Amino acid sequence: MSKGSEIFELIQTSGSEHEHEHEHESGASMQRDQYLAQTQVYALIGSPVGHTLSPIMHNTAFKELGLNCVYHAFDVGIQSAEKAIKGAVALGFGGLNVTMPLKELALQYVNPDTWARRLGSINTIDSKGNGYNTDGIGTVRALKEAGVRVKDSNVLMLGAGGSAKSIAAQLLTEGARVLVANRTKNRAVILAEKMITENISCGCGDIEPLGLDEVNSVIDEAQVLINTTSVGMHRVAEGQTLVRAEQMHKELVVFDIVYSPLETELLKEARKAGCMTIDGLKMLVYEGAAAFKIWTGFEAPIELMESAARVSLRR
Repeated sequence: MSKGSEIFELIQTSGSEHEHEHEHESGASMQRDQYLAQTQVYALIGSPVGHTLSPIMHNTAFKELGLNCVYHAFDVGIQSAEKAIKGAVALGFGGLNVTMPLKELALQYVNPDTWARRLGSINTIDSKGNGYNTDGIGTVRALKEAGVRVKDSNVLMLGAGGSAKSIAAQLLTEGARVLVANRTKNRAVILAEKMITENISCGCGDIEPLGLDEVNSVIDEAQVLINTTSVGMHRVAEGQTLVRAEQMHKELVVFDIVYSPLETELLKEARKAGCMTIDGLKMLVYEGAAAFKIWTGFEAPIELMESAARVSLRR
């Protein structure tokens, strides 16, 4: 073989190798692009959202079930709510979670189911723009897991805000009697009237509005105490509590929906009194699992979601 032929063959071989390398790189790139194009996006919207554990929980669940999905959190204020919700549906998002201060406002931009419409707020939106409220589900499930018989229980609930409304409604449908104690009694009265107007309390449990100054007169008859306020929350009212150990009795189950910190001042006081305690992470996980089922049709890996969230909180 002549020198020229050898060089020509070398060039051909080298060119062929480079073509194969380019094909491999191109194929890998196409696979990556295809993966990203097919990835289903889910998100939390509200403000602020920097503290949220929802991405950790849901991305853990997606990975465990082998689902090509990803969950983000977007800081969305009241003025951008409509654009964010309609935009997510238009872009084909798999679903949204909605947190404060958008829960009531978001109802206007979705097709709410009967329960969400009666409550007047949502926390979950599916890919078609349907709205749901799973807030109370998480609370009741956490209570039942702890061995609490919700039916016929007297539940003393602190607070009368958005979370309180959803939790009260779920408790009433489960047959509990709910005592709503709020700093401004008029808000507790409005919440109770809402439950009655929507027939949520009819034929189930009953509801009674109170002021915080009336807690001492009813706490002895309560089996469950639930804090639905932000009192005790990290960087909001940390180290504070609305009820102290000396006001509690040992048979009381004390549940704080605040999950940061995990052990709030209320739960510390409850332990001093010898009470069973439930932290707010339980409710968050069960609410998230209910949303996960709505979106995907699959049962969520609850234990893994909770474990991932607890590890994150301890960091």
